[in-house]
Formats: sequence, C-alpha cells, structure tokens
Amino acid sequence: MTGLYRGYGPRPPALPLKRGTVDFTDDAGVSAMLQLLGDAELPPVERTAREPFVGITTNGTPERGLFSLGDEGASGADAARAAKDYLAGLDRRQRSLAALPIDADEWQLWSNAFLTFPEHGLLLQELEDGQRKAAFAVIEASLSPAGFAQAREAMRLNGALGELVGAYHDTLTEYCYWFTLFGTPGPEDPWGWQLQGHHIDLHCLFLGGQVVLTPAFLGSEFEGENLFGEHQRLAREFMDSLDTAQRDRALLYGSMLAADLPHELAGAVDGRHRTGAGRDNIVLPSAGLPGDALRPGQRELLLRLADPYLANLPDAPRAHRRAHVERHLDSTHLGWIGTWEEGAPFYYRFHSPVLLVEYDNHPGIFLDNDEPEPFHVHTIVRTPNGGDYGKDLLRQHYARHHS
Repeated sequence: MTGLYRGYGPRPPALPLKRGTVDFTDDAGVSAMLQLLGDAELPPVERTAREPFVGITTNGTPERGLFSLGDEGASGADAARAAKDYLAGLDRRQRSLAALPIDADEWQLWSNAFLTFPEHGLLLQELEDGQRKAAFAVIEASLSPAGFAQAREAMRLNGALGELVGAYHDTLTEYCYWFTLFGTPGPEDPWGWQLQGHHIDLHCLFLGGQVVLTPAFLGSEFEGENLFGEHQRLAREFMDSLDTAQRDRALLYGSMLAADLPHELAGAVDGRHRTGAGRDNIVLPSAGLPGDALRPGQRELLLRLADPYLANLPDAPRAHRRAHVERHLDSTHLGWIGTWEEGAPFYYRFHSPVLLVEYDNHPGIFLDNDEPEPFHVHTIVRTPNGGDYGKDLLRQHYARHHS
C-alpha cells in the first residue's frame, strides 16, 4: 500500500456533521458524502425497506419449500439472558431506543457506504464501557467463537484504518456501529439483533431451535488479505482445479479493471456486488459454472468455498446449514471476475437456492489505490428465496401459531 488518499496532500472539506453520520433525508449531508465518493450511486436502502419483502430470487418468484421450522440445535438462551442484562444496564432514554418490534422496517435499514449509516438503536461508541461490554456479550453469545473474533477484528481494523488515514476521528473508529435489538429476548417468541456500520452489517434472528445470520456484510480496507486469507485460498484452489472448458463457463469477465467492466460492476460503493444494502428483492439470474458440471473432487472444493461464510454459526446450526447447502450443490453456480493468480484481486459469486455468497476486492476509498487490491475486501452472505432476516421461517411460524 502506497500513499494515503486522505492522509497527505489536499483534502476535501470535512463533512459538516456532528458525528459524521449522514441521515438519508439530510440533503446537505448526502451532498457532502458524494464529494467523498464522487459519482458513486448510493444504495436505495430507505426505498426498498418500504417495499413488500420478497427476497433475492432468480426470476422474481421465491422458490418455496426450501426452509422449514425445526430444531437445528440453536440455543438462544445465553444470548437472551445477555440481551436482558444489556437492557437492564441502560437508562430509560436509552432503553426507549435500544429495542424495536420484531417486524420493524429497520431490519432492512443498513448500509456499508461510509457515513450513510441509518441511525437507529444505540451507537456503541456513545455507550459507557460497561454498557458496551454488555452489548458485545449479546453478540458473542449468538455467534461461534470464530465468528465473534472475526467481527471484532474487522471493527479493530476499521479503527486502525482511521488512525492510519488521520481523519474522520469520530466515525472511522472501532466502535462507530449501531446496535439494535428486535422483539423481546426470550425462549418462546422470535427475537434478534442488528449491528451495522462501516464494513460490518450483521443480522441475527432466533426462532426456537433455529438461528439465521443473514444478511451479513463483512469487510476491511486495511489488512483484508489477513482477515480473509482463507476465503482467498479456497477460491483459488477451486479455480485451479477446473479444466479449460469449466473455467470458460465460470468466468464472467476476465478483468477487474473498471475500464473493462460495465459501469454497474465498477462503482465505488457496491463494486461488483449485486446483493448489498438495499438489494433485498433483487432479481439475480444464476450465472457461471453449475455444480452438476463438476467432478466429485471439484464438488467438494465448491462446497468448501462456503465454509468461511458459515463459520460464524455455532456448531450444530453450522452443520445443518452446510448439509442444506450440499443438498443443493447441483443447482449452485460459481461465477468469477478477474484472474486467480497469487496476489491478484478478484470477485466470485457462490449462488445456490439456499445460500448466496459474494467476495469482492475494491479500490481505495481512504487508501490510494485506483483499482481493486487484495487488501480491500468486501463479503456478503445472503439466504435467497425469502430466507434473509429469517423472513420465510417467520412466515411459517406466524401461520402455524398466530393464524
């Protein structure tokens, strides 16, 4: 990494905001944000959150029968106790903001786009130390140890990036993340939480013995090749296993350079991602190499590609989820952009009826790289066909118990 986009030389005017955060209805704030990102198109988060939820589909109609209620070994008891302790440690004003109804639109109000974070729940860096530790206890009790460690490392790297850049000291920090509870934490009714901000947008829903952890956005512009090294290694291993004809089917575009890609795949906000914030109902046809065109050893490599994205699930739910993905491996497609040489940036999409993963390398927002680099990583995990936010499971739950 050479040079700093914000650290040296002329600097654009600071955003005219107290905390640096931008409300979607604040025209002056959005205008200032666009000075930072140029002609980047902001995701339509607020508009799409008001639309009826369908989920990500290949043709506009979700495939039914993919998800079912049942016991998958998830236990939200520890997380529920931690959530109650968290609420008990807040004052009256904070408690009025900390939790929202289970069906609130704010589930879908999240964004990675720097300084456009929707403001609901409580901002971690405005909490007292004990309150912030209590919030982290909820997250830690919900995720696997590896998943919690990865999220905390992404937050730490966000703060390290701010120190390296030497700007946005109130927003490019370790704790500039909004944390919101949804529903009433307990063993019976569904409840969950959201953590959202720069390079981290996590969602968790508990429903009986099931837990849903999508949508999940995780990234880093600083040392991303360390945080996501396993993601990169497994992807290259899969591509190396393919013959020429298979690679030709997998390859969507052979270059990551903006000049070689359509405009919609070269933006500063979404990059090559198609399923980021504000894209909950996107129609995304399958593209690339299908699983039924693979040999047995290659099929296992394709399945292993999903493992780093399931690692934030506790053991039993992760085993159920992996088996679910494996059952749909024949209809899974792998699409690739760029090369797979060591040290080269790339994009890939793992698109199954029950799991959609996107990995992308980005150019600099704060660091001075005009084209994508391996150290700037964005990842997205989705559950297509209505599974995000646990929506399809909630639909079945309410039909069974509250019709």
